[in-house]
Amino acid sequence: EYVDLLAAGINDPVKVTRSALQNAASIAGLFLTTEAVVADKPEKNAPAMGGGDDMGGMGGF
Repeated sequence: EYVDLLAAGINDPVKVTRSALQNAASIAGLFLTTEAVVADKPEKNAPAMGGGDDMGGMGGF
């Protein structure tokens, strides 16, 4: 049955629909950004650098 939307109490203005779509896109972008930012904290268990060999001709300096 076709009815007049305003007379039937159905209000769906374009501004409300556009705002809902913008908010949904904003939230989706936030989720994607948050997922990309989450990372593991690097561990500080890196091995120390080894000492260098003596250079020849330096007399042990």
